[in-house]
Amino acid sequence: MDTEESSLLEHGEYTESIQASRDNIKIRKKAAAHGVELVMLAKEAQEHVHYAMPMRIMGYDYGTYKKQYDNNGEKYRTGKGLERDEYLSKMRKTDKLVPVITLVVYYGEKPWDGATSLHGMLEIGEEFAEYVNDYKMLLVEARQNNLHLHNVNNVDLFNLFGILLNTGLERKEARERAIQYSEEHHTDPSVIMTIAGASNCKIDYKKLEKGGGGMFAIFDEIAREHEARGEARGEARGIVETGFDFGLSEQDILGQLQKKMNIPLQKAQEYFQMFGKQV
Repeated sequence: MDTEESSLLEHGEYTESIQASRDNIKIRKKAAAHGVELVMLAKEAQEHVHYAMPMRIMGYDYGTYKKQYDNNGEKYRTGKGLERDEYLSKMRKTDKLVPVITLVVYYGEKPWDGATSLHGMLEIGEEFAEYVNDYKMLLVEARQNNLHLHNVNNVDLFNLFGILLNTGLERKEARERAIQYSEEHHTDPSVIMTIAGASNCKIDYKKLEKGGGGMFAIFDEIAREHEARGEARGEARGIVETGFDFGLSEQDILGQLQKKMNIPLQKAQEYFQMFGKQV
């Protein structure tokens, strides 16, 4: 389905445009006792921990429901056949929206240490918690999870993620285990391509051959990518920590990251978010 979830937030004379776009959303149909039952399934892929993810998911889900509500309300512009409350609501009492399920798939190396619900982002005492609405997000960590999968490609995908994201393994050992697993399970090339894409590997997919040298080259590239990424993160952490030690502002630290590592502002912000909270 269309992944665009942008909308207008209106309050009195104040209007704000909310720009949002999901990674992926599909609609699933299932036979039910009274016809066809629908549910929207959305997926957000995260390489890094996002400490505002529950709020972000809440916004995405709201946008999806708002789009349904607006589309439904188009039928009732004239108000013909509607009761007064239904006309004001732009919705009949019998109208129902399609439920939305959003899954966050995190494939970073370190454990997710961010909030998994809106309450986790709030400074709230126990005496008020029951009165503040919470919003929970569904999180799956690729590196370690208890998923019950039926599709063999999904099984291979998450098993290989578990091997490659295992920080307890040396890169060489992880590579060898991944190759061994792929050979024994005849892993489909599309799975290897997915892992390569998630690892930001710059490879020629046309050279990928099932069980052949192309697959080995990908795992070599993944191992090198992880190693280079680890070195870059170590350098970035040192810059952030030094910046805090000298009392530099966030903008100054971002400038140092960009200058010393020759990276764009967006990447510098990712590093600052990653290590600034720890400092």
